Amino acid sequence: MKNNSKTVKGFTLIELLVVIAIIAILAALLLPVISAAKSRAQRTTCLNNLRQISLGVLMYSDDSNDASPSPGEAAASTNAVTLYSGYKALMKSYVGLNGTSSPQDRLFACPADAFFPNDFITNAPPPERYVQESLHDRPFFDFSSYAFNGGDNATRTIMISSNSIPITRPGLSGVKMSSVKHPSRTLLVTEGSALWPWSWHEPSPRLQFNDAKNVVSFVDGHVSYIKIYWKSTHPSGTLSFAALYDPPADYDYQWSAN
Repeated sequence: MKNNSKTVKGFTLIELLVVIAIIAILAALLLPVISAAKSRAQRTTCLNNLRQISLGVLMYSDDSNDASPSPGEAAASTNAVTLYSGYKALMKSYVGLNGTSSPQDRLFACPADAFFPNDFITNAPPPERYVQESLHDRPFFDFSSYAFNGGDNATRTIMISSNSIPITRPGLSGVKMSSVKHPSRTLLVTEGSALWPWSWHEPSPRLQFNDAKNVVSFVDGHVSYIKIYWKSTHPSGTLSFAALYDPPADYDYQWSAN
C-alpha cells in the first residue's frame, strides 16, 4: 500500500521575520500619511465651523445696527476674557443654538482642540505646562474652541510684579463692522489658540511660539489657515500675547480695525 499523505510546509523562522519586517516598514510608511490625512480633515472641519460662526456673527451685526457681538467695556473691567468669549451668547441663535452653552455645542468645537497652556486660564497654579484637555469642554471659555477678535481698544493699567503697566487690546469691541478699514485683513473669529499663540494643528512643546498655525476668519467672511506673529515681550515689557499687537506688514492679518 502506498502512503498518500503530504507534508505541509510552514514558514521558516527567517521567512517569518522577513514578513514581520515588511509589515513594520509598511506601517512606518503609512502612519505619517494617515496622521497627515487626519490633520487635514480636522482643519477642514475647523474651517467649515468658522465659516458658519462668522456668518452668524455678521448676521447678528446686520440685525444689531452694525454692532459687533461683544459684552463690551463693562464686562472687560473685571474679566477681559469675556471680550473674546462673550460673543457666543449673543450670536449663537443665528447658528441654530439656544439655551445654556455646553460641551454638546459641536459647531464651536475644533476637532484638533486637545490641550491648552494652564496659565491661559486665570489663576492657574504653577508650573507652566500644557493641560491635556479640550478648551471647548471648559466653561471658562463658554464651551468654545473659538474666540471673537474682541479687544476693546481701551488702555488699562494692570499690575505686573508691583509695577503699573498700560495694556491696550486692539479688536472689534465697540466698533461698527462697516467701519473696519481692511475687512480682508482684519480678524473676525479665530481659534482660541491664536490669542496666545500656540497651535493645535502643528503642536510644539513650547507654550508660546512665533508662527503658530491657526484657523481664522476675517471680517469680509473668508477663512484661512495662517501663521500668527508672536514676540517674547510686549512693548510695555510685560509678558506678550499675540492679540495685544498687530503683526509686521508681511503677515496676512491684523487685530485692529484701522
